[in-house]
Amino acid sequence: MNGGASTRKVFEEGEGAMRKIAIANRKGGVGKSTTAVHLAHALAMAGSRVLLIDTDTQAHCSRILGVDPGRGLAELMDKSAAAAEAITPARERLDLLAGGKALAGINRLIARENIRPELVLAKALEPAESGYQYIIIDTAPGSAELSVNVLFYVHQVIVPVSMEVLATDGLLDFEEELARIMEYHQGLEILYVVPTFVDGRVRKTETILEALRAKYAGKVGPSIRYSVALSEVPGWGKTIFEYAPRDRAAADYAQLAGRIA
Repeated sequence: MNGGASTRKVFEEGEGAMRKIAIANRKGGVGKSTTAVHLAHALAMAGSRVLLIDTDTQAHCSRILGVDPGRGLAELMDKSAAAAEAITPARERLDLLAGGKALAGINRLIARENIRPELVLAKALEPAESGYQYIIIDTAPGSAELSVNVLFYVHQVIVPVSMEVLATDGLLDFEEELARIMEYHQGLEILYVVPTFVDGRVRKTETILEALRAKYAGKVGPSIRYSVALSEVPGWGKTIFEYAPRDRAAADYAQLAGRIA
Protein backbone atom coordinates (compact mmCIF):
# COMPACT_ATOMS: atom_id res chain seq x y z
CA MET A 1 0.00 0.00 0.00
CA ASN A 2 1.30 3.46 -0.87
CA GLY A 3 1.65 5.45 2.39
CA GLY A 4 0.78 8.83 0.86
CA ALA A 5 -2.25 7.54 -1.01
CA SER A 6 -3.54 5.62 1.99
CA THR A 7 -3.06 8.66 4.21
CA ARG A 8 -5.13 10.83 1.89
CA LYS A 9 -7.78 8.14 1.53
CA VAL A 10 -8.54 7.89 5.22
CA PHE A 11 -9.16 11.64 5.55
CA GLU A 12 -12.56 12.55 4.24
CA GLU A 13 -13.89 14.64 7.09
CA GLY A 14 -13.43 18.39 7.57
CA GLU A 15 -11.09 19.88 10.14
CA GLY A 16 -12.43 20.84 13.56
CA ALA A 17 -10.96 22.77 16.45
CA MET A 18 -7.27 22.46 17.28
CA ARG A 19 -6.38 19.21 19.03
CA LYS A 20 -3.43 18.77 21.38
CA ILE A 21 -2.14 15.21 21.58
CA ALA A 22 0.82 13.88 23.56
CA ILE A 23 2.68 10.72 22.63
CA ALA A 24 3.67 9.54 26.07
CA ASN A 25 4.82 6.57 28.10
CA ARG A 26 7.27 6.77 30.96
CA LYS A 27 9.20 3.78 29.58
CA GLY A 28 11.81 4.40 26.90
CA GLY A 29 12.27 2.39 23.73
CA VAL A 30 8.58 1.95 22.92
CA GLY A 31 8.50 4.09 19.74
CA LYS A 32 7.31 7.44 21.08
CA SER A 33 9.41 9.65 18.78
CA THR A 34 8.77 7.45 15.76
CA THR A 35 5.03 7.58 16.43
CA ALA A 36 5.01 11.34 17.06
CA VAL A 37 6.87 12.11 13.82
CA HIS A 38 4.88 9.77 11.63
CA LEU A 39 1.52 10.75 13.06
CA ALA A 40 2.38 14.42 12.57
CA HIS A 41 3.60 13.86 9.01
CA ALA A 42 0.56 11.74 8.11
CA LEU A 43 -1.80 14.44 9.34
CA ALA A 44 0.14 17.10 7.41
CA MET A 45 0.13 14.99 4.23
CA ALA A 46 -3.63 14.79 4.56
CA GLY A 47 -3.96 18.58 4.52
CA SER A 48 -3.84 19.68 8.18
CA ARG A 49 -1.46 22.26 9.59
CA VAL A 50 0.54 20.48 12.28
CA LEU A 51 3.01 21.63 14.92
CA LEU A 52 5.25 18.85 16.22
CA ILE A 53 6.87 19.62 19.58
CA ASP A 54 9.83 17.60 20.84
CA THR A 55 10.25 17.82 24.62
CA ASP A 56 13.14 15.34 24.83
CA THR A 57 16.80 16.32 25.25
CA GLN A 58 17.76 13.63 22.69
CA ALA A 59 16.02 15.56 19.86
CA HIS A 60 15.02 12.41 17.97
CA CYS A 61 12.30 14.22 16.03
CA SER A 62 14.86 16.48 14.36
CA ARG A 63 16.96 13.52 13.34
CA ILE A 64 14.09 11.53 11.89
CA LEU A 65 12.95 14.57 9.90
CA GLY A 66 16.49 15.40 8.78
CA VAL A 67 16.45 19.00 10.00
CA ASP A 68 19.00 20.88 12.10
CA PRO A 69 17.16 23.67 13.93
CA GLY A 70 19.27 26.39 15.48
CA ARG A 71 16.59 27.06 18.05
CA GLY A 72 13.64 25.23 19.49
CA LEU A 73 11.42 24.68 22.49
CA ALA A 74 14.06 25.56 25.09
CA GLU A 75 14.68 28.96 23.53
CA LEU A 76 10.96 29.66 23.33
CA MET A 77 10.47 28.75 26.98
CA ASP A 78 13.42 30.73 28.31
CA LYS A 79 12.32 33.68 26.14
CA SER A 80 15.58 33.92 24.23
CA ALA A 81 13.65 33.43 20.97
CA ALA A 82 10.21 34.42 19.74
CA ALA A 83 7.85 31.76 18.41
CA ALA A 84 8.61 32.59 14.77
CA GLU A 85 12.33 32.19 15.47
CA ALA A 86 12.00 28.96 17.43
CA ILE A 87 9.74 27.11 14.97
CA THR A 88 11.40 25.27 12.06
CA PRO A 89 9.48 24.33 8.89
CA ALA A 90 10.05 20.58 8.49
CA ARG A 91 7.69 19.48 5.71
CA GLU A 92 4.78 20.99 3.84
CA ARG A 93 2.20 21.98 6.50
CA LEU A 94 4.42 20.46 9.23
CA ASP A 95 6.46 22.65 11.59
CA LEU A 96 8.79 21.58 14.39
CA LEU A 97 9.59 23.00 17.81
CA ALA A 98 12.76 21.03 18.35
CA GLY A 99 14.07 19.37 21.46
CA GLY A 100 17.70 19.21 22.51
CA LYS A 101 20.14 19.28 25.40
CA ALA A 102 19.09 22.80 26.40
CA LEU A 103 15.79 21.36 27.68
CA ALA A 104 17.60 20.05 30.77
CA GLY A 105 17.71 23.64 31.96
CA ILE A 106 13.99 24.07 31.32
CA ASN A 107 13.18 21.42 33.94
CA ARG A 108 15.08 23.55 36.44
CA LEU A 109 13.23 26.65 35.26
CA ILE A 110 9.88 24.96 35.88
CA ALA A 111 10.99 23.70 39.30
CA ARG A 112 11.75 27.28 40.37
CA GLU A 113 8.27 28.51 39.45
CA ASN A 114 6.23 29.24 42.56
CA ILE A 115 2.78 29.74 41.02
CA ARG A 116 1.19 26.92 38.99
CA PRO A 117 4.46 25.35 37.78
CA GLU A 118 2.47 22.74 35.86
CA LEU A 119 1.30 25.48 33.46
CA VAL A 120 4.69 26.92 32.46
CA LEU A 121 4.68 25.07 29.13
CA ALA A 122 1.10 26.10 28.31
CA LYS A 123 1.92 29.77 28.85
CA ALA A 124 5.07 29.56 26.75
CA LEU A 125 3.26 27.89 23.84
CA GLU A 126 0.43 30.42 23.55
CA PRO A 127 2.24 32.56 20.90
CA ALA A 128 3.10 29.43 18.89
CA GLU A 129 -0.37 27.88 18.56
CA SER A 130 -1.99 30.05 15.91
CA GLY A 131 -2.96 28.44 12.63
CA TYR A 132 -2.56 24.77 13.54
CA GLN A 133 -5.22 22.05 13.52
CA TYR A 134 -3.04 19.64 15.50
CA ILE A 135 -0.27 19.97 18.04
CA ILE A 136 1.55 16.67 18.50
CA ILE A 137 4.01 16.42 21.39
CA ASP A 138 6.77 13.87 21.76
CA THR A 139 7.74 13.26 25.39
CA ALA A 140 10.82 12.02 27.18
CA PRO A 141 10.93 8.89 29.35
CA GLY A 142 10.51 9.47 33.08
CA SER A 143 8.51 12.02 35.02
CA ALA A 144 10.50 15.24 34.79
CA GLU A 145 8.76 18.58 35.29
CA LEU A 146 8.45 19.22 31.56
CA SER A 147 6.77 15.85 30.96
CA VAL A 148 4.21 16.66 33.66
CA ASN A 149 3.64 20.07 32.03
CA VAL A 150 2.87 18.30 28.76
CA LEU A 151 0.08 16.28 30.38
CA PHE A 152 -1.48 19.44 31.80
CA TYR A 153 -1.31 21.07 28.36
CA VAL A 154 -2.78 18.43 26.05
CA HIS A 155 -6.32 17.11 25.70
CA GLN A 156 -5.47 13.56 24.70
CA VAL A 157 -2.69 11.02 25.12
CA ILE A 158 -1.57 8.25 22.80
CA VAL A 159 0.45 5.61 24.64
CA PRO A 160 2.78 3.49 22.49
CA VAL A 161 3.45 0.08 24.06
CA SER A 162 6.06 -2.29 22.69
CA MET A 163 5.42 -6.00 22.78
CA GLU A 164 7.40 -6.64 25.96
CA VAL A 165 6.10 -7.62 29.38
CA LEU A 166 8.09 -4.84 31.05
CA ALA A 167 6.49 -2.32 28.70
CA THR A 168 2.99 -3.37 29.72
CA ASP A 169 4.00 -3.12 33.37
CA GLY A 170 5.22 0.41 32.66
CA LEU A 171 1.85 1.23 31.10
CA LEU A 172 0.10 0.44 34.38
CA ASP A 173 2.44 2.79 36.26
CA PHE A 174 1.86 5.52 33.69
CA GLU A 175 -1.90 5.04 33.92
CA GLU A 176 -1.70 5.67 37.66
CA GLU A 177 0.18 8.91 37.03
CA LEU A 178 -2.42 10.00 34.48
CA ALA A 179 -5.21 9.31 36.98
CA ARG A 180 -3.57 11.65 39.50
CA ILE A 181 -3.23 14.40 36.89
CA MET A 182 -6.81 13.93 35.72
CA GLU A 183 -7.98 14.95 39.20
CA TYR A 184 -6.78 18.46 38.34
CA HIS A 185 -7.03 18.33 34.54
CA GLN A 186 -10.40 16.75 33.92
CA GLY A 187 -10.33 17.22 30.15
CA LEU A 188 -7.43 14.80 29.76
CA GLU A 189 -8.02 11.31 28.35
CA ILE A 190 -6.19 8.35 26.88
CA LEU A 191 -7.13 8.40 23.21
CA TYR A 192 -5.37 5.19 22.18
CA VAL A 193 -2.97 2.60 23.48
CA VAL A 194 -0.92 1.80 20.37
CA PRO A 195 0.93 -1.53 20.13
CA THR A 196 4.36 -1.06 18.52
CA PHE A 197 7.02 -3.44 17.17
CA VAL A 198 4.25 -5.98 16.55
CA ASP A 199 5.67 -9.17 15.07
CA GLY A 200 3.27 -12.04 14.60
CA ARG A 201 6.17 -14.52 14.44
CA VAL A 202 6.92 -13.93 18.12
CA ARG A 203 4.72 -16.06 20.39
CA LYS A 204 4.35 -13.53 23.21
CA THR A 205 3.03 -10.84 20.84
CA GLU A 206 -0.51 -12.21 20.57
CA THR A 207 -0.64 -12.82 24.32
CA ILE A 208 0.27 -9.21 25.05
CA LEU A 209 -2.18 -7.92 22.43
CA GLU A 210 -5.00 -9.96 23.96
CA ALA A 211 -4.18 -8.58 27.41
CA LEU A 212 -4.21 -5.00 26.11
CA ARG A 213 -7.54 -5.49 24.33
CA ALA A 214 -9.08 -7.01 27.45
CA LYS A 215 -7.99 -4.16 29.70
CA TYR A 216 -8.36 -1.23 27.30
CA ALA A 217 -11.40 -2.27 25.30
CA GLY A 218 -12.08 0.28 22.58
CA LYS A 219 -8.87 2.16 23.35
CA VAL A 220 -6.39 -0.09 21.56
CA GLY A 221 -5.42 1.64 18.34
CA PRO A 222 -4.05 0.17 15.12
CA SER A 223 -0.94 -1.94 15.64
CA ILE A 224 2.36 -0.69 14.24
CA ARG A 225 4.01 -3.75 12.77
CA TYR A 226 7.72 -4.40 13.07
CA SER A 227 9.55 -2.93 10.09
CA VAL A 228 13.22 -2.93 9.17
CA ALA A 229 12.62 0.13 7.01
CA LEU A 230 11.14 2.01 9.95
CA SER A 231 14.30 1.39 11.97
CA GLU A 232 16.39 2.78 9.09
CA VAL A 233 14.63 6.11 8.55
CA PRO A 234 16.57 8.17 11.16
CA GLY A 235 19.78 7.49 9.25
CA TRP A 236 18.31 9.06 6.12
CA GLY A 237 16.41 11.99 7.59
CA LYS A 238 13.20 10.78 6.00
CA THR A 239 9.88 9.52 7.31
CA ILE A 240 8.63 6.10 6.29
CA PHE A 241 6.25 7.79 3.83
CA GLU A 242 9.28 9.18 1.99
CA TYR A 243 11.77 6.36 2.52
CA ALA A 244 9.55 3.32 1.91
CA PRO A 245 5.98 4.45 1.13
CA ARG A 246 4.83 0.90 0.35
CA ASP A 247 6.14 -0.49 3.63
CA ARG A 248 3.58 -1.91 6.04
CA ALA A 249 4.57 0.63 8.70
CA ALA A 250 3.52 3.43 6.34
CA ALA A 251 0.09 1.84 6.03
CA ASP A 252 -0.12 1.37 9.81
CA TYR A 253 0.69 4.99 10.62
CA ALA A 254 -1.70 6.18 7.93
CA GLN A 255 -4.43 4.09 9.55
CA LEU A 256 -3.64 5.56 12.99
CA ALA A 257 -3.82 9.09 11.60
CA GLY A 258 -7.11 8.29 9.93
CA ARG A 259 -8.59 7.01 13.18
CA ILE A 260 -7.57 10.19 14.95
CA ALA A 261 -8.99 12.44 12.27
